[in-house]
Amino acid sequence: MAASSLFALIDDIATLLDDVALLSKAAAKQTTGVLGDDLALNAQQVSGVAAERELPVVWAVAKGSARNKAILVPGALAISAWAPWAVTPLLMVGGTYLCFEGFEKIAHKLLHSAAEDADEQQALRSAAMASEQDLLAFERDKIKGAIRTDFVLSAEIIAITLGTVAAATFAKQLMVLSGIAVLMTIGVYGLVAAIVKLDDVGLFLSRSKKAMVRALGLGMVSMAPGLMRTLTVVGTIAMFLVGGGILNHGLPQLHGLAPALAAQMGPASALAGLAVDGLVGLAAGAIAVAVFTLGQRLWRLAKGQV
Repeated sequence: MAASSLFALIDDIATLLDDVALLSKAAAKQTTGVLGDDLALNAQQVSGVAAERELPVVWAVAKGSARNKAILVPGALAISAWAPWAVTPLLMVGGTYLCFEGFEKIAHKLLHSAAEDADEQQALRSAAMASEQDLLAFERDKIKGAIRTDFVLSAEIIAITLGTVAAATFAKQLMVLSGIAVLMTIGVYGLVAAIVKLDDVGLFLSRSKKAMVRALGLGMVSMAPGLMRTLTVVGTIAMFLVGGGILNHGLPQLHGLAPALAAQMGPASALAGLAVDGLVGLAAGAIAVAVFTLGQRLWRLAKGQV
């Protein structure tokens, strides 16, 4: 009797783990796009700090990301159980924030000349060299910004995963959500750490006595700045695509845009969804920045600061 009960328990556990593995695989496939955006955005967010501080900053953001998910996973389970209607509005707030951040970057680029940006970067470097306190303040701002962005993207990942396992039992939902949260955090920030240290690894290899290794190192050093610039552009585009996709999904009035655009795009019709998400994200970002800027000015007027 005891042996049969033990075998039954083992069989139940094996079945549970098999179901969890299948659900986790499906969820991981669904969140692959957001994972790419998360990687690009976070690599871009932690760029600009001193080389010797890159890994500590990545580690600080990774810990913040883990805290985000420690809040989001129980929150998602609670919302799924008691207030499933709240998932879409919360996602749309997060999507609007991503669009706001993306358009703010574009506005900064358009309203500030290259010389002004260079002067700003030089001022930051000078401040960092002059005062360790200023350097720490700069790092804290970077970390806070990266953690805020991570929260929105993590919420999107958790929400997509929750949708994948919505029909499963609570135990399976908990295991899949927790597993995806851990895997995404390790995967994203492990890759971010590798990207930001690419130039240092290349510099190390460039000192090798072997010609092929030295050439590889020099190639990595020369590639690193271009890779970071590319990630900055990709990260900004990702903000509009992810944020616009959230808004597009949550607003029924926009659901007809992609099919209408696809009908006009011919062979490129497969890209219609991405194009609509990007345009919606760009428009939402512009509106959000305009409203925020107007609000700031009205606040200053009310305080007599203008």
